[in-house]
Amino acid sequence: MVRFLDSSLFLHAYLRPTRELSQEENQIKRTAVEILTRVEEGEEVATSVVHISEVVNIVEARLGMQKALELLEDLLATENVSMLTVKRGDYEEALVIASRYGISPNDAVAALLSRDSSISEIYSFDKHFDNIPLVKRITE
Repeated sequence: MVRFLDSSLFLHAYLRPTRELSQEENQIKRTAVEILTRVEEGEEVATSVVHISEVVNIVEARLGMQKALELLEDLLATENVSMLTVKRGDYEEALVIASRYGISPNDAVAALLSRDSSISEIYSFDKHFDNIPLVKRITE
């Protein structure tokens, strides 16, 4: 089963905290690393160009250009990561979904792309996905 890989997984796995993390936050970080390790070992997942862009921009701002380029290079070289494209119509529909369920437009795009690709589960630590009936959020 292919799952959608939300940007929150990358961010929890890659970013270095500027403060001491709580026990729950440390567990989230460990789980994010475990999921990405499974992906590196061949688990098939999908994400979107929007979510990759979001992650690369944040990694660049926090960890520098070199880390962002390494992350992007690794993702592009990983054949078991499908990159879904986003069209204007996707954002038009996402705007409606985001407003209806009180989520961000990019979360709505992830849910819509998942639905359109017959993906029913999404790896994410973003609890807003629990508001959307289109996908089930997976955190393990």
